[in-house]
Amino acid sequence: MRSGISSSGDRDAAAHAAREVIELLEVLWTQDRDLTSTAPVSASQLKVLYVLDRDRGINLRTLGELLGSAPSSVSRMCDRLHAVGFIERSLSSASRRELELRLSVRGESYLAELRARREASLLQIISAMPPAERVALVAGLNGFRSAMADLAPREDGPPQSGAVETA
Repeated sequence: MRSGISSSGDRDAAAHAAREVIELLEVLWTQDRDLTSTAPVSASQLKVLYVLDRDRGINLRTLGELLGSAPSSVSRMCDRLHAVGFIERSLSSASRRELELRLSVRGESYLAELRARREASLLQIISAMPPAERVALVAGLNGFRSAMADLAPREDGPPQSGAVETA
């Protein structure tokens, strides 16, 4: 069995490596701005689109809670996203006083195109990795995503063990 010191060192090394990869991705997205640009939406608006892609038909209050943002800020972001045609609002089937938010077909297309451009950019780098390292990368990223999903606060109660949600 491994000692606590080794485990702590592993965690520290993993956190350091993850931070470095995030920084490298930020540089990659900046260098490939034409391929990976999020225009016409800001980073905050992109988060809204990711949430609406994952949690379809939610209301502003729930969206604000998931984003950790004030209702007025979320409302303004949704107004802008609605103006560019990326989201749709409709009356809730549960309450006539609430609006449900969903990605529009245009919003879904935008996310699909952005994800495809980013994956193509990543594919160039991943293709240069030896096969065994690619397998390890997939396993590590799946573990990271699973741990993150387990720690993410959920409106319907405590974190769900084993739940994997992608953004």
